[in-house]
Amino acid sequence: MTGALFSCYIADCEHEVALQKGDGFTLLSSLIMDTGANSKLPTQLSEKQASKLKHIEACLLPASQYLKSAGFETVVLKNQSMAGLSLSDLSLTTQFLGHSLGSPLMIAPMTGGTELSLLLNERWARAAEHFGLAFGVGSQRLAIEDPKVALSFNVRKFAKTAMVFANLGAAQIRKDSARLATQAVDMIEADALFIHLNPLQEACQSSGDTNFEGVFEEIAIVADLLKARSIPVLVREVGFGLSEEAARLLISAGVSGLDCAGAGGTSWAKVEGLCASKEQYRRLGEIFGEWGIPTAQSIQNVRNVSQDIPLIATGGIRSGLDVAKALALGADIAAMAQPMLSAAIQGEQALFAFIEQILLELKIAMFASGARSPSHLRHDYSSVGVASMCTDGLRSKCS
Repeated sequence: MTGALFSCYIADCEHEVALQKGDGFTLLSSLIMDTGANSKLPTQLSEKQASKLKHIEACLLPASQYLKSAGFETVVLKNQSMAGLSLSDLSLTTQFLGHSLGSPLMIAPMTGGTELSLLLNERWARAAEHFGLAFGVGSQRLAIEDPKVALSFNVRKFAKTAMVFANLGAAQIRKDSARLATQAVDMIEADALFIHLNPLQEACQSSGDTNFEGVFEEIAIVADLLKARSIPVLVREVGFGLSEEAARLLISAGVSGLDCAGAGGTSWAKVEGLCASKEQYRRLGEIFGEWGIPTAQSIQNVRNVSQDIPLIATGGIRSGLDVAKALALGADIAAMAQPMLSAAIQGEQALFAFIEQILLELKIAMFASGARSPSHLRHDYSSVGVASMCTDGLRSKCS
């Protein structure tokens, strides 16, 4: 791929104000040119590959982010001055679905199918291995339809011991779900499978997959199939949140866990609007850009249905303190996407430094709230947990 071709993508979206080229886009353009010069994938991009690149570009724009918050500013952890802890002795080790993780921080699924995706997935995989984090690849639909791009998802060689999640869309598994699920897992030697739900995002695309009939039954089939291989199946929203009704249905389908990814970070309605070539779909991004259940509420929705289902929280988590608050609300681990993308674009060293900072912030939040471990935050509400939710000064933000 050439720098000129990259410029063509930007020119396709004049409404993006030339994608507001700044330092992030200078780095992104340089990355694309570098990967194009050392291409390991077919150099002629398909329409779907081009769409993946546009998504990455759009996610770096402030215009792709929710105006409303994920709700964590309404959560106040108790300050425990007499907890008697030593910061250096605190452990971030977390048990999740039979895996021992270095911390309750996850690198959320983002991309795949292009040269740039290959580079980014390698950086995230190396980080996951180094820090002992769980890591999910982006939707593998492209690689299943075109095996020549499967290399961009080949993260296992960089993350030999990390917990790696395969990823398929719920709309795509409506037909031949067993084969697709098996193929996705085997392609990357995954430890678990995500099935992602994104009806609104698909509706905001001119050629989106908007038929979700029968997905409940197919999710149940896949969950049962992979259970026999000890591969947990988790269903995740992409950033619009889970209602109590959705959580109840999914749990009844036999899934092993949920990612309740809520509103407050990247809005995929806005992303699709930014990438649309037709005014009709640009308008949809504006109309539905703030749609969604904030992440803090989404966590509580799931926990109102089940206290036990393994739960990942994603969406608007921007600090280690946000991670701590997500755990206190009931999540088992918290995942980041856009901040991990921004860091990885800058390079592996920047990505590692960013993760180290988040883990330090999480440790200090635990230390100040008297939590000896992440599970202490999650389970011991009597001394840690949530001291205040929707206090008087913030009540207007919760209504």
